[in-house]
Amino acid sequence: MAREKKGVQKSGQKSVKLCANIEAMKKDGAITSGCIVRTAGYYTMGDGGAAEYLISTQSTVEPTDPEFISLDNGLVAVLINVGAVNYKMFGAKGDGDNDDGEQIKAAHTYANKMGIPVINLQGDFWIEKTNGIIIQTDVAWGKTKFHINERHNTSAPRFHITSKHAPISIELTEGEKQEFLEQFKPGVGVIPVMATYKNCLVVVSDNKDRIGYRAGNSYGGKVSRMREELFYVEEYGRIIGDIAWAFSNYTSFIAYPADESYLSVEGGTFYVSGNDAGAKKMRYVMNGFRISRSRTIIRNQWVGLDKGKRDVSMMPRSGFYSFTNVYDCMLENVRLIPWEKDRGSKETSVSQGTYGLGGNRMFNVVFRNVTAEGSMVHWGVFGTNMNKNFRIERCKLNRVDVHFHCWNLQISDSEIGFKGISITGGGELIVTNTVCRDRRFINFRYDYGAKWDGNIYISNCRLAPDQSTDLTILSFMSAYFDYRYPIGYAHKIKIEDFVVDYTALPVKEVSCWVMRTAAHSSLRHGEGLFFPAFAEFKNITVEGGGSGVRLMTIPNANGFKLKNEGVYDSTELISNSDLTFENIQLEVINSSGNKQDMHFTFKSPVGKAGTHTLLPHIVFKNCRHFRGDFGENVASILFEDCTINEVHASDTEPLQGSIGFSNCKIKPVSSIVNKPFSVASVLGTTFTNCVLLAPDINGQSRPDLLHLIDIIQLNKTVKYNHLNTRLGNDILKYCKNERIVIAPEFIAMLKCHHELEAENVKMVGN
Repeated sequence: MAREKKGVQKSGQKSVKLCANIEAMKKDGAITSGCIVRTAGYYTMGDGGAAEYLISTQSTVEPTDPEFISLDNGLVAVLINVGAVNYKMFGAKGDGDNDDGEQIKAAHTYANKMGIPVINLQGDFWIEKTNGIIIQTDVAWGKTKFHINERHNTSAPRFHITSKHAPISIELTEGEKQEFLEQFKPGVGVIPVMATYKNCLVVVSDNKDRIGYRAGNSYGGKVSRMREELFYVEEYGRIIGDIAWAFSNYTSFIAYPADESYLSVEGGTFYVSGNDAGAKKMRYVMNGFRISRSRTIIRNQWVGLDKGKRDVSMMPRSGFYSFTNVYDCMLENVRLIPWEKDRGSKETSVSQGTYGLGGNRMFNVVFRNVTAEGSMVHWGVFGTNMNKNFRIERCKLNRVDVHFHCWNLQISDSEIGFKGISITGGGELIVTNTVCRDRRFINFRYDYGAKWDGNIYISNCRLAPDQSTDLTILSFMSAYFDYRYPIGYAHKIKIEDFVVDYTALPVKEVSCWVMRTAAHSSLRHGEGLFFPAFAEFKNITVEGGGSGVRLMTIPNANGFKLKNEGVYDSTELISNSDLTFENIQLEVINSSGNKQDMHFTFKSPVGKAGTHTLLPHIVFKNCRHFRGDFGENVASILFEDCTINEVHASDTEPLQGSIGFSNCKIKPVSSIVNKPFSVASVLGTTFTNCVLLAPDINGQSRPDLLHLIDIIQLNKTVKYNHLNTRLGNDILKYCKNERIVIAPEFIAMLKCHHELEAENVKMVGN
């Protein structure tokens, strides 16, 4: 058998020549057109850059793409037989001097063209000035390490995960447009004219209809957003996604086709340098990924500062991961860092918010097991706009921040750090099994109206701050300002099994409010804030030696926008809102006669009750040490199994409504001698199975001041409706010591008395 020449093998009908590296292939003058060359490495044998090439003439190819290598003899080597690529195949050196970003970009350009994955499971690579590395195929990075020099950060991302489909500008006939606008409104399920755009994320906006005007001195009432919505289209024009508002017109109507498969980017470690270019003009820069392809999954990545580096950048970052115009994406098993902002002085602090996670127009996006924590120096890891159907699962994030229009947000099994949850929007807000270390569990953003236009459900959660300032579970503190869209306090609220943990607070004497509201019920242009038709707060307890909980303040019953119509005519009260507070561990308030120092305050309305007047049915269950001021409003109030220290409902006029006490302990507690109870009501005040205890004045039991309760005077009067009312043992002991005989007639009135009966006790024989 003839002996083959050294370095040449046969592959079918073509000869295969072996070369040590690319340089050897370039210089080999014996290589001819049509043969195959197999290299053992790119620079050196075994360096990971081994590949096969088909030799062609210059006239048959255009040697401009990264798969072409020009040879010294005028021929061209074309990369072939590739099922996956790595970066060494395209010349990445990984030596710390070369800008490997150029070769990394070349590898992805080729992979995108051929529709093959990038599999690079190890090695260190340095990215200097290179940005805009397009990813359109699956990537497996394994233990690969990327070192990114942030001195060269720009507004362009280093990696850009994009779709191969271009956006489509939707153009409708005038008739189709009117049909769309008539049908496009809250509650819509199908819009037939949209059937053409199935499997698309659609964004509709009207730049001439400005909403969401931003409150605050920095904005001067001039900063706003255009009215905008996004939805996904299924078969026959089925609309996926709640629609928040209707449109009268639009200036932009764009469909973003979603890819028919999921793209996966897995693995990799990213070290950033933490510096910047030193530019004087502040602008948002990027140092990581922009994701603008629907159905993208990124998982198993680690992001942090390079060894020996600190975050000293003065440039705000828009997110190492930034999602834009995407549907159905996931970020999973990722560690990254929030960036430093507040470093202690104006000269060293970043002037704007700086983010590790960002986005705009995100729909059906999931963050799962994402960790990004820091101190008060760090600004926030997460800031977005136009975010719909967003889920955060098993994450540890120092901030969750949606500036404008979050619609449907779920947070579960997570821990949110010192910067807390700041959102505005609507839909379903569901938070379960989650800890927040800010002083507010949820802060509804003041600058965008502090609104939630939907329902709120919070269960099995914990507020565990380390700042000794006023605490709040729900903070709705809007400005007296025209935001140009409806704002308010949700339509339904349910909070249960909630713990306020004072363990980390250096000062424990800090109040925690269940719900903080603004000082107004309507805005300066007259539009009322919407108020919940139903709110239930249940099983809220305190740990760590804290003061306890206060409930809420309603500053003015008039002016609200109410879903249900209430009726009051001095004969009947039909409420338009149901509020329940059950098993709340209330703060012990040492009253000095200050009506502002209450657990619950419902201030007097201005004028008569009307269509915008809040007419609530309020239930308090198992709340100890309760103090409340109901300000002669219109309300139906019921106390069950409560210990009540102070109630003001009729200091000057009877409450317009009714008050009921069932299985309650009535015990005035005050630091001064005052009148802590005024409970007369137009529709009746009723006591069922209640106990009257001696007043506590400045820590001393004073049964001799029982008349301060304004419910009874011993052996003299019994007011209101009573069934089985009892005197406490402290009063009975006092009567025994003072040789006061409790009259049978008085006892009979406590046992059963009707408001239509005489209040004065009629002694037999008198």
